[in-house]
Amino acid sequence: MRFSTLVRHIREGVKNVFRNGWMSFASMGSIVVSLFILGVFMLLALNVNKLADQVESQVQISVYLQLDTKQDKIDEINRIIGRIPEVKKVTFVSKEEGMRRLMESMDDSAKKALDGYENENNPLPDGFDVEVFEPQKVAYVAKQIEAINTTDADKPILGVKYGKGTVEKLFRITNAVRNIGLIIVAGLAVMAMFLISTTIKMTIIARRREIGIMKLVGATNSFIRWPFFVEGVLIGLVGSGLTSALLLYGYSRLIQSAQFDLGLMMIKFATVGEVGWFVTGTLLILGTLLGIWGSVVSVRKYLKV
Repeated sequence: MRFSTLVRHIREGVKNVFRNGWMSFASMGSIVVSLFILGVFMLLALNVNKLADQVESQVQISVYLQLDTKQDKIDEINRIIGRIPEVKKVTFVSKEEGMRRLMESMDDSAKKALDGYENENNPLPDGFDVEVFEPQKVAYVAKQIEAINTTDADKPILGVKYGKGTVEKLFRITNAVRNIGLIIVAGLAVMAMFLISTTIKMTIIARRREIGIMKLVGATNSFIRWPFFVEGVLIGLVGSGLTSALLLYGYSRLIQSAQFDLGLMMIKFATVGEVGWFVTGTLLILGTLLGIWGSVVSVRKYLKV
C-alpha cells in the first residue's frame, strides 16, 4: 500500500468519526460504560490480591531452642536453617527479646504476673524467626527444621510453630478469593466484548447502503474496509482512554479519602502507580481490539454485493 493511500484511509476514517457523530458517540459511550465497570472490578481484584499477599507475607515460622543450647550450637543451627533453599531470612530471637515481645502483647494487669522473670529468671528459650520466599512453603520448611533433631544427638530444637491448620485454611481462602476475582473479571470482559462489538456493528449496519454503493462503483474490499478499520481504532482508543482517565482519577480520590481510616485498620490500597500502567494498558488494548473487531466483522457482511 502506498503512503498516500494510507494517509487517505486515515483521513477518511477520522472524517467518518465526526460525520457519524451520534453513532460514534454511542459506540464510545458503550466502550466507556462497559470498560469502566470492568476496570472497577479489575481494581477491586488487584487490591484483594494485594491484601492476600500482605496477609500471606506475615506468615512466618517460630523456632524454639532447648534452654541449655550453647552459642556455638545456636550459630550452627542458624547456618543450617539459612541453607534451606526456601528460606528467605533467619532472625535470631534471644530470650530477652522474646520476653519483651510477650510483655508488649499483654495489658498492664497481665504484665504484673511476669514480675521477677526478667534477666536471669527468664524462663523463655532462645529461638529464630524464619521467613520463606513462598508462604505456601512454610509447612515444608517447618518439617525441614524439625528434622534437625533426627541428625543432631543434642536434639536442640524444642519446638517449631507456624500456625499449623490455621495457615492452611488461610491459603485456601486467599486462593479462593483470587480465583473468584479472576472469574468475575473474565466474565465482565466477555460481556463488555459483546456489548461493545454489538454497538459498533449497529453503526456499520446503519451505513450499509454507503458500503453497497462504494462496492457497486468498483471500490475494492480493502479500499472500503480500511477507513472503517481506522474508525474502529479511533473509537476504541478514545473510549478506552476516557475510561482509564475517569477510572484512575476516581481511584486516586478514593485512596485519598479512605487512606486514614483504612490505615488505622492496617489495610493499604494498591497505589495508583502500582496499578495505573496495568489497568490503563489493559483497557487501551482491549478497547482498541474491540473497536477493530466490531468494525471489521461488521463490514465483511456488506462487502458481498
